[in-house]
Amino acid sequence: MLYYTLKVLVSALLIVAITEIAKRSSGFAALVASLPLTSLLAFIWLHVEGTPASEIAGLSSQIFWLVLPSLALFVLLPLLLRQGLGFWLSLGLASAATIVCYLAMLPLLRKFGVQL
Repeated sequence: MLYYTLKVLVSALLIVAITEIAKRSSGFAALVASLPLTSLLAFIWLHVEGTPASEIAGLSSQIFWLVLPSLALFVLLPLLLRQGLGFWLSLGLASAATIVCYLAMLPLLRKFGVQL
């Protein structure tokens, strides 16, 4: 139980730190947020739990392929906001487009033999 509490606290602190940094410097917050910290934490937790390196390597490869469709959100959100759409509408549209990109990417990856 203590281990899971530690995992939740470290992960939550990371998110809080990024939002607090963003209040002072959006550029630095963007840098910190763009780091694959969630993935790094997952790799560390898996390693600590005794997960074989081959499984961690597989997860890392799968994350790489699934980062690509997520980029749609980061392209569309600022474009929609700059066009004057409200935050929630822009976020919703960018999220919907990202979901479409994921749905398009999954069969494409299967076609090329990438295992997810």
